[in-house]
Amino acid sequence: MVFSKTPQGLPTREQVLDFIQSSDTPAGKREIARAFGLSAQQKISLKAMLKDMADEGLIDGAGGRAFHKMGGLPKVTVLRVADVDDGGNVWAVPERWEADTPPPKVRVRERGRRSALGIGDRILARTEEAGAGWAAYPMKKLDRASEAVLGVLRQDGDRLWLQGVDKKERRELPVSDAGGAAPGDLVLAQMAGRPPRITARVVERLGDPFAARSFSLIAIHKHGIPDIFAEEVLAEARAMAATPLGEGREDLRHLPIVAIDPIDARDHDDAVWAAPDEDPGNAGGWQAIVAIADVSFYVRPGSELDKSARSRGNSVYFPDRVVPMLPEILSADVCSLKAGQDRAALVCHLTIAKDGKLKDWRFTRAVIRVAANIAYEHAQGAIDGVADTPVPAELVTGALKPLWSCWTALAKARAEREPLDLDLPERRIVLDEKGRILSVAPRERLDSMRLIEDYMIAANVAAAKALEAKKAPVMYRVHEPPTREKLVALKDYLDSFDVPFALGQVIRPATFNHVLARIGEADFKPQVMEQVLRTQTQAFYGPQNHGHFGLSLGSYAHFTSPIRRYADLIVHRSLVGAYGLGEGALADADAANMERVGEAISGLERRAMEAERETVDRYVAAYLAEHVGQVMEARITGVASFGFFATVEGVGGDGLVPARDLGQEYFRFDEATQSLIGDHSGETFASGMRLQLRLAEANPVSGALRFELPDGKGSAGSGDTRTIRHKGAPRTLKRRGRPANIRHQGRKR
Repeated sequence: MVFSKTPQGLPTREQVLDFIQSSDTPAGKREIARAFGLSAQQKISLKAMLKDMADEGLIDGAGGRAFHKMGGLPKVTVLRVADVDDGGNVWAVPERWEADTPPPKVRVRERGRRSALGIGDRILARTEEAGAGWAAYPMKKLDRASEAVLGVLRQDGDRLWLQGVDKKERRELPVSDAGGAAPGDLVLAQMAGRPPRITARVVERLGDPFAARSFSLIAIHKHGIPDIFAEEVLAEARAMAATPLGEGREDLRHLPIVAIDPIDARDHDDAVWAAPDEDPGNAGGWQAIVAIADVSFYVRPGSELDKSARSRGNSVYFPDRVVPMLPEILSADVCSLKAGQDRAALVCHLTIAKDGKLKDWRFTRAVIRVAANIAYEHAQGAIDGVADTPVPAELVTGALKPLWSCWTALAKARAEREPLDLDLPERRIVLDEKGRILSVAPRERLDSMRLIEDYMIAANVAAAKALEAKKAPVMYRVHEPPTREKLVALKDYLDSFDVPFALGQVIRPATFNHVLARIGEADFKPQVMEQVLRTQTQAFYGPQNHGHFGLSLGSYAHFTSPIRRYADLIVHRSLVGAYGLGEGALADADAANMERVGEAISGLERRAMEAERETVDRYVAAYLAEHVGQVMEARITGVASFGFFATVEGVGGDGLVPARDLGQEYFRFDEATQSLIGDHSGETFASGMRLQLRLAEANPVSGALRFELPDGKGSAGSGDTRTIRHKGAPRTLKRRGRPANIRHQGRKR
């Protein structure tokens, strides 16, 4: 693209973006002004335009005051090698990354057949987009910079060592400067030196790694989750919290609307109400209300609160704390739908037919007064007639029973569309008042949870369809069908259990449900459910509708949790604008940037999920640490050439049984059946198999577990215990997380 240097007026934003993306050299304000031949006065206007574009998330500032497209990389930049995989592929991340999204992983394409780069190396590289990712071509290798490491200090004689908190980190680093920290302390350290003489220098002492709040603190530091609000954000939150609710709101305070949540809920986004429809045209049908906290009234587009919320993307929930998307004066107080308090709500009015289908919907801004905050367990107990349930009788009759009757219809509609039914248990960690672990157990799945989930799904569908009808922007929750590659892998896996799976059929969610129904209650059913889950694609946010495969829905958006999800706040703003409901509508610039924002918040959601999962693993390891040496019931969850992974039944946690501990005979890895088979004895360790194992090690800091066979045979060092690798077997078994689209017990949609 050629840009004229003849004075021609201020370029448009699209022209500026085109220039930045097509420039072979870093493009700063000076280069942009020169390319478009701007006058001195126009340069002032350009500076203001670039600031606005950065504030709106169109561009990022790079080193040397150059700019690049938001979420992208400069043409030339400094990268740090973050990983070298088993195939020798080198992956790097930008050394500087100031965007709201997590930094991209860049494939480094080196000359020659063997990698000359190692983890921690820094390179000056030329970058370019390659398919759905990025590729980098090294121009120059730079001196190593110090790298931050989170770990625990360990004393060995007169030496201090740093043990990393990451499960994958096997090495320990000698400590050159403890910075006043003592053995056993959780610290943040800087790596220095070059292999093989890399040392660690402590820069911050974080305290006792086994203290009540340290497990979540590790995740917060490791993943760079912002847990402190800037003073200007807090000041704005305080000012907005004092804002009167305003005129023109529908008054719904006379209705017995109730909020039904987990017993340990920290905020209350939603409340529900239902009653028989008196319209003869909808005989046997229902009128229902899903009232959602009106966060868009308090968090306005372009405000400091908005910028902070977008950079966080979502709240992050740990067993001992929540890192909120919004300051607590909003998230836990003014926006939280607390019983007996007047609250601003964005309300979805639903007309539901006798068969559970949605006949009509409308959205209003309202003021509500929640009649009661009820725990799932208490709501279920009240419906089941359990004595001494702390729910007033008048609410059972006036609120809960109509909700259950309406839900019977919604459940029929759900059963008819046959969404993916993977009822995978969520571990609930119960702590005492000092943060000590009392128990770790699967969370019970109750009808009260299913009820609220179905009301939330109905409201989410209505929000998407309402915006489509108004031709307004929609931030969809997209879940695409599984890829053929994953379906082929699932078929091979099911073949090992003699479970048929035809690839030629039209794949629907019900296809997987039928597979699980055929399996029944076989021992390997939990493992097959996990494999079916891994077959699913990762859900994401975006402005283009591709449907929600898992829920078997054509249009779906997230509307029901704006306190904790930025995607829902966008949907609220679009509804406010589409229905002409007053202030806080979606800004034009945000409507134009929906795709970029969707990518950003999808990445932040994945970060939160990983942090939450790792923290639960640490709590489980801490709970099991008191049981080291004991034999317990376990189930094999994965098999590789180097051993197998197992989980403790009813508790969770993944632990390794190394192949070297299986005995002195050779164990062959059979990839097709996902099993290790003894060459002489034929003894088999297969995925899904239940067995007893002794817990040999539990590391709460990393969340890692290690098991051994109860008879102790094949202990390390007792002869040659190598395994024969099956041709084509993977060199590592990656422990993958769940896609962000499947139901977790107790977690609302």
